[in-house]
Amino acid sequence: MPGKRRYDILTFSHPKQYELLFFNEMRLSGTYLLSGKSAKSSSRAYIMLTAFLSLFAIVGIALYGLPFYYDFMTAEYEWSRATVTSGNAIGKLLVAPLFGFIAGWLIDRYGPRKLMISGSLMAGTALIGLSYFDSLPLFYLFYVFNALGYVCAGPLPCQVLISRWFDKNRGKAMGIAYLGIGMGGALVPLLSNRFEKEYGWHFALAALGVLIILISLPMAYFIKEPSSATKDSKIIKDTPVSVKEILKSPYFYLLGFGSMCAIGTVGGVNQHLKLYLRDMNFTQADAAHIMSLVLLFSLAGRVLMGWLADLIRRKYVMIIIYLMVASAIPLLMLPDFPGKIYLFAAIFGIGLGGDYMIIPLIAGDLFGIKALGRTMGIILVADGIAESVFPMLVGAMHDTFKNYTVAFAVLIGVALAGVVIVSFLPKGKAGGK
Repeated sequence: MPGKRRYDILTFSHPKQYELLFFNEMRLSGTYLLSGKSAKSSSRAYIMLTAFLSLFAIVGIALYGLPFYYDFMTAEYEWSRATVTSGNAIGKLLVAPLFGFIAGWLIDRYGPRKLMISGSLMAGTALIGLSYFDSLPLFYLFYVFNALGYVCAGPLPCQVLISRWFDKNRGKAMGIAYLGIGMGGALVPLLSNRFEKEYGWHFALAALGVLIILISLPMAYFIKEPSSATKDSKIIKDTPVSVKEILKSPYFYLLGFGSMCAIGTVGGVNQHLKLYLRDMNFTQADAAHIMSLVLLFSLAGRVLMGWLADLIRRKYVMIIIYLMVASAIPLLMLPDFPGKIYLFAAIFGIGLGGDYMIIPLIAGDLFGIKALGRTMGIILVADGIAESVFPMLVGAMHDTFKNYTVAFAVLIGVALAGVVIVSFLPKGKAGGK
C-alpha cells in the first residue's frame, strides 16, 4: 500500500446544505477529504451523497423492498416460495457472470456515471414491471432488469467512487455511504405497508419503482468522470494489478468464497424473513416493523464496523461480522420467549450492516484501488450468485419440510464455513494500511 499522503480540506465556494451536512459528518468522524481546487469537479461531499442515495434506492429499496411482496404473490398467483424467490436467482445468474465482469472493466476504464444512470432506469423499470405482470416469463424478465440495475448502479460503482476519492479513513467514508442501504431498507417496509393498505400491493410496488428513479438518477447524472474530476487532486497513482495477477492470488479465492458464504446466508434469511414472520402469525404491520428494525440496526452496524475497520485489522472485523450473522439465526429456531425477535433483529442487523461494506475494503487492501472495479466486479458476481441461489434453496427446503428448521441449520453451517475460510486471509495492519 502507498505511504502516507498529504490531505487538505476541500473549500466550497458556494456551499449547499447537503454538502455542509456531509462535510461536517466526515470532518467530525475523522474522514478528511482529498485536495481538489477545481470548481468544475464533483466535490467529495457530492460524491458521498451520490453513493448514499444510489445505495438507498438500488439496494435499500429494490433489494430489501421486494421480499415484502412475496406473500402477496404467493397468495394471488398461487406460486410456491421457491418460485417467488427464484426470480432473484434467475436474474442474477443470467446477468452477473457476463455483465459483472464487463461493468467492472468499464468502471475502471471510463468511470461509473453512465452505468449508474442506466442502472437507475433499469432498476426502477423492473419494479414497475413486476407490479403488473403475473406470468412467469415476464416475472423473470423484469428480475433480469433488476439484476442489471443492481450491477450497474449498486454497490460496485459506489465502492469504486468512495475508494477513488477517499484514502485515509476509507472505512468511515464507506460506512457513511453505506448508511443509505440501511435507511432505505428500514423505510421501505413501512412505506410499502402504508401504500398497500391504501392502494393495494400492485400500486405500492410500482410506486417504489418510480421512487428509485427519482432518488438515484439525478445525482448520478451530474457526476464528473474521474479523468476530469481528479486531474487536479494530489493522488499518487497506484500501479494497477492485472486481472491475471488477481486470479493467480490465493487470497482472491479466500475472499471470494468467504464472502459468498456470508452473503448467501444473509440473502437466505432476508428473502424469507417476512414469510417466516407471517408463519409466526405476525400481522402485515408487525412484520413490516421487524423488517424495518433489522435495517435500522444495520445502520449502527455500518458505522461500528467502518470505525473498527480503521482501528483494527480488517480481517478480524470480517470474522466478527460473520460470527454475528451465524449467531443470530439460531434465535429463529428457538421456542418463543419475550424479546426473541428483537434480539435477533439487533444481532443480525448489526452483522448485516458490516457484511457488504467490509468486502471492498479488504479487496482494496489486497489488490489496490486502481484494480478495485475489476476485483469487485468478479467478487460481486460470485456474491450475487450466492445471494440469489441460497434464498431459492431455502424456499425449496421449506416447501419440502414445511418449516424453516433444516434450512436455517444449513445457513448457520454456511456462515461458520465463511469464518473458517476468511481466517486464512493475511493479517494486514490496523486500518488496512
